[in-house]
Amino acid sequence: MRLEQPDIRQGVKTSRFAANLMDILDRVEYRRVRLQDQFDPVYRLRYEAYRREDGVAENSDGIVHDSLDDVPNAMCYGVYIDGTLVSSLRLHHCTAEHRQSPCMVVYPDVLNPMLDEGKTYIDPSRFTADREATLAFPALPFLTLRIAAMACEYFEADFCLSGVRDEHAAFYKRVFGSRQIADVGHYNGLQFPVRLYCADVSDIRDRVADRFPFFMSTPQEREAMFGGDSDARYLPLIRPTARAAALAEDRFVPV
Repeated sequence: MRLEQPDIRQGVKTSRFAANLMDILDRVEYRRVRLQDQFDPVYRLRYEAYRREDGVAENSDGIVHDSLDDVPNAMCYGVYIDGTLVSSLRLHHCTAEHRQSPCMVVYPDVLNPMLDEGKTYIDPSRFTADREATLAFPALPFLTLRIAAMACEYFEADFCLSGVRDEHAAFYKRVFGSRQIADVGHYNGLQFPVRLYCADVSDIRDRVADRFPFFMSTPQEREAMFGGDSDARYLPLIRPTARAAALAEDRFVPV
């Protein structure tokens, strides 16, 4: 594996915020979506979230599903708290062989040269959340984007991209150290502009893990989330392992 194992930290001081997130993670489960099932609850959650902000046009099916859900390098996940679907996230793992992703559609002139050089990236998209859950759990973006952090490590990607609206950019810069690499663009079907941000995966694994240990995971959890070709990977609900992973590296001190 290309990523280096970080040095053990002794006596890391865990913030109250990180400790609270660890406690919430004890109530969280992840589920991988069968992308061909267009009436999966995740697609209805997408529709409801985008319609609240007039982000997509109305449709009679009440779902948001597009062609990028059907490409070979796509993955989609639902996030559950106490058994209730609260958010979802789609990922694309992009390589020279598999280049399809939302950011590639908008920024091919920026991303094709990156892939031509042998670089790879994770492109998270369709981050949507239940309205009541957003109010009840303000830290829901952390719980959801943890999936992207795990994917970056599992696939040994070089970069994690973010095509985000201006009002969300500060979060990605503060948490992941993302930097803007392209200006305004528009996704097909969405009625708001985005800008392209990029984070270095090694920074996610090291600096971010120290500050936000709830992003950590064990190899077993990552394998359950992303590995294998069997349909079995879609059946179980997956429990987060951040606490065990962080304790194993002395990155988390219970408070």
